Amino acid sequence: MLKKFSKLPCLTHFISFLCYWYVKFVALTTRWERRNIDVFYDNLKKHKAVIFIAWHGRIAFAPYFWNRSSKLSALVSPHRDGQLIAGLLNRFGIENISGSTNENPRSAAVKLLRELKNDASIAIIPDGPRGPSMTMTMSPIYYAKTTGKPVIGLTYSIAKSKILNKSWDRMLIPLPFHKGIVAVTKPFFIPKNSSKEDLEAYRLQIEKEMNELTWALDRELNMPKIKQGTTPRKHYEIKD
Repeated sequence: MLKKFSKLPCLTHFISFLCYWYVKFVALTTRWERRNIDVFYDNLKKHKAVIFIAWHGRIAFAPYFWNRSSKLSALVSPHRDGQLIAGLLNRFGIENISGSTNENPRSAAVKLLRELKNDASIAIIPDGPRGPSMTMTMSPIYYAKTTGKPVIGLTYSIAKSKILNKSWDRMLIPLPFHKGIVAVTKPFFIPKNSSKEDLEAYRLQIEKEMNELTWALDRELNMPKIKQGTTPRKHYEIKD
């Protein structure tokens, strides 16, 4: 009965509502240091759209820094955790496209490509929903190669945060009234004539920069280093 109750849309809506206000409260009471955020918006202005990425364990506070200057659509899983993220994103003015590499992949890919070709940005969690954590899938690389839009990653850390070590993504749960740092990577452009080997090299390069930037922020704020996942998410179900 509890399992069935947990699947109710009204409960998912309520939890995402609570998450939104918790994120807002913590974000507003955090002493933020913002690094290179202008790089993101400069590229958005120059190229009219970007491919925005963030790790699953650092996604909660990422939408707080979206200034709603243009349309942004996020690819989210149709399952429970994805719908919680979708509810959070919607409250920050970010639209969502339901799909994943496991379910409805072609339809989602067509919608994301259409958004980019219409100069609307997209957001992808490149290690979700199955993991391994902090490991890039090829999806952002594919969209960048096809459209010529840049891939830009965002990450953050907040001092004294709790880490859900038993969760597959080692999610960071910040507490209010502490110092935080948010930073973005440089833009990555993927040439249309890239070979399969080139694409893998770009994937590894972006993954490395995202991880090294995350670890650098954690180290600066005296947070423990989060290890990159090595296996896919356990107990992931295709059907809820």
